[in-house]
Amino acid sequence: MAKTVAFKQVDVFSQLPFSGNPLAVILDADGLSGDEMAAIARWTNLSETAFVLAPTDKHADYRVRIFTVEGELPFAGHPTLGTAHALLEAGLVPQASNQIVQECGVGLVTIKIESQGTLAFMAPEAVLTPFDDALLGTVFDQEVLDTEQVVTIADMGIRWLLVPMKSAEAVLKFKPNVNALERLLKHAQVNGLMPFGPHNDGDEQFEVRGLMVEHGALTEDPVTGSANACLAQYFASRGCVEDYHVRQGTAIQRYGRVTIQYREEGIWIGGQTLTVINGTINL
Repeated sequence: MAKTVAFKQVDVFSQLPFSGNPLAVILDADGLSGDEMAAIARWTNLSETAFVLAPTDKHADYRVRIFTVEGELPFAGHPTLGTAHALLEAGLVPQASNQIVQECGVGLVTIKIESQGTLAFMAPEAVLTPFDDALLGTVFDQEVLDTEQVVTIADMGIRWLLVPMKSAEAVLKFKPNVNALERLLKHAQVNGLMPFGPHNDGDEQFEVRGLMVEHGALTEDPVTGSANACLAQYFASRGCVEDYHVRQGTAIQRYGRVTIQYREEGIWIGGQTLTVINGTINL
């Protein structure tokens, strides 16, 4: 007889259903092998699938393993918030009343429970490395780049190439040549490209995108927690520590919204989450 476990599909970084970044969450994965988790992740065919396990660290409320269709990640932002949301909804009582501690591949990650159900994770440290290479010119027109800032590789377990552009409009109009972009990503040894640019007005200060090449095709992540955490660390390294709001997913008709807060204890990456599918999965 097949084993049945609870399953949720959560929309992350949006308060509108079907407008954020979807995440599959398997709520009891202790009996699954890594190969079985990988197979399930390939089947869900989402950017990430999260598998909840008993913690091995006494300070953690749970442990999570995060898989893409291609393999396991040590950390990712939207699975962090989506898994915490799913567990709270399922009845998790954390050790602390206003926060959750998640154990994952990069160690312990703190998630703050804010008002009105908003969740925010503390951004892990990032290794920032300036990147100046001729291949940038094969992907970007020089006139759209903000040359007062530095193109940077940010490594947070996932590696992102952060590219400052002059405006949000330039970010939205950006249409890279796929072959050139793939060469750039491989040369920089990064998982994806994050162009970002300022808005002149409105509630959000920056427009960002998360671009990757998978199997020779351009793909765009609707809303990217890890890349936004990398960008927040990038701004902090430049002495910019004012809170700000990000819009992401606009180019693919999503409504992603991310809030970045700089506090004494660290940088918080937050957003709304909601469940769109409740059910069980047969293993």
